[in-house]
Amino acid sequence: MPIYEYECKACGLFFEKLQGFSDKPIKKCPECKKNKVEKLISLSAFHLQGNGWYETDYGKKKVSSGTPSPKKAGDATADADAATVSSGTPDGDSAASTVESIKKDTAKAKGS
Repeated sequence: MPIYEYECKACGLFFEKLQGFSDKPIKKCPECKKNKVEKLISLSAFHLQGNGWYETDYGKKKVSSGTPSPKKAGDATADADAATVSSGTPDGDSAASTVESIKKDTAKAKGS
């Protein structure tokens, strides 16, 4: 059952009432007993949860079959490619040495 907010225009009283959807709105003020009560429009408080809502399903970008899959942790080729791209150095020597270093570290980790 929803909680509705009311305001008495005669005395200024704000109050809430737990009512069903089919219940008639309150017209009489509980304090001053005048018929000057109006139902207020208030913000709703709900959150869409579970599968099937935009936030959980439709907001995600789908990967098409033609695009390469994301890099996996520990993939030496992907790590080397990422290091080459992210190094940004104009001379190939330092980038190449970084790639070789990564390949050696990866080989050591796999061998132990």
